[in-house]
Amino acid sequence: MSTGGLRPLATGLAVAGVGGLGWALVEATRYTLRHHTVPILPSGSAPLRVLHVSDLHLVPTQRDKIAWVRDLAAEAPDLVVTTGDNMAHPQALPAVLEAYAPLLERPGGFVFGSNDYYAPEPKNPARYFRPTARKKLSETLLPAEELAAAFRSAGWVDLTNARDTLDVDGREISFVGVDDPHLELDRFPPAGPRRSPLHLGVTHAPYRRVLDAMHDDGADLILAGHTHGGQLCLPGVGALVTNCDLDRRRASGLHGWPGPRPDADGGERSTWLHVSAGLGTNPYTPVRFACRPEATLLTLVGRP
Repeated sequence: MSTGGLRPLATGLAVAGVGGLGWALVEATRYTLRHHTVPILPSGSAPLRVLHVSDLHLVPTQRDKIAWVRDLAAEAPDLVVTTGDNMAHPQALPAVLEAYAPLLERPGGFVFGSNDYYAPEPKNPARYFRPTARKKLSETLLPAEELAAAFRSAGWVDLTNARDTLDVDGREISFVGVDDPHLELDRFPPAGPRRSPLHLGVTHAPYRRVLDAMHDDGADLILAGHTHGGQLCLPGVGALVTNCDLDRRRASGLHGWPGPRPDADGGERSTWLHVSAGLGTNPYTPVRFACRPEATLLTLVGRP
């Protein structure tokens, strides 16, 4: 190809790149509420609505995100579960509590991720393609204990390497949770005396070792975040990375673990797994492509 022919091609690629970046910046603020129906309750049970929120990565100036999360209370969930990475700024605690305030009036449970303990910092994007790379932690600590205390004071159960139960709409739910596996803080809690008819597993990062342990523990549904759904996805291809050892096809959405969906042929031994693509990004890479920020309303219904 001649030099004259290469120049228009280069110009076209540059324009496409700028346009793609512009859209990725816009898409990172196009919050959406996903809906899934999960048949895990005893046959004939009334539905139970679980709101799964993850990866806010909130900074105090994100008023649109704060307002959007507050408005989720209008969905009237029976239970709220957050799977961590709430803060993206040392002064974000008041903003996070403002966002969650209407939801804190409902039963809930929580675990934390790295961006509840340590402030985000610029990173080489290539690190996301090496999930086993040594984690470099920021020296700036976040007010994790203050956030946990606020959640606990609202009656939410702290599932940091712990088990607990909640009475939700007259039904007992048991939980098992772990601290952030991405930081290798997870310590699976010893078996409890019994599980409730509905048993949920909660983790920030969906590492295989944790999913296996929760599956073996008899969880009916596992909730996780961390992956950002890949954050930068290719149409027709999906997520390029998960930032953990979970396979890319389960980077977000409702799936089965360890095999196919539990309602699929041959999947009867699998556990339902929901991985949230989350609502935020690292503030130093505030982009998403083909992967809108999300929260999810899971409607639990009776098994067929």
